[in-house]
Amino acid sequence: MVLQERIVFLNGPIDDTVSNSVKAQLLYLESEAAEKPINLYIDTPGGSVNAGLSIYDTMTYISCPVTTTCIGQAASMGSLLLCGGAPKKRFCLPNASIMIHQPSGGYYGQASDIAIHAKEILRVREKLNEIYKRHLTKPHTLDQIEKLMERDKFMGAEEALEMGIVDEILTKRVKDEDVGKAQ
Repeated sequence: MVLQERIVFLNGPIDDTVSNSVKAQLLYLESEAAEKPINLYIDTPGGSVNAGLSIYDTMTYISCPVTTTCIGQAASMGSLLLCGGAPKKRFCLPNASIMIHQPSGGYYGQASDIAIHAKEILRVREKLNEIYKRHLTKPHTLDQIEKLMERDKFMGAEEALEMGIVDEILTKRVKDEDVGKAQ
């Protein structure tokens, strides 16, 4: 029933299984009606960067606009997916919690392999910062974004709106044509 309403839930940690399920639903809904919006509801502590980026790539690949709404928390990769929704179609509820930070990782082994993995995590950090820069509605330089991401940064709905991660804070469920009008 939820899929018939063009609603996709991203709930819980983002891993390959969750990512594959979300991507399959997005692609299916596009095949059913390529012009109709899809509503992605996000409540996640984040998770795998690669799994999250594959969701992000699918969101931007399909022809349907993807409306994103944080209904609990959008932390780490969840905040990037929230921010990556269709322009003017990125929302959160009043008590949502949004957290941004740089990617983290750990690796052990030979020094040369550790150096390879360190180089890769820095490349990924730069890529994520570029994605945020592309989607934030308030202007930020890459240096500013890197500083914001240096440590865990938790935000409530108002701060996420001020930063430009979301376009609007919703207090009542509204029809698509009413979004953007007085709430």
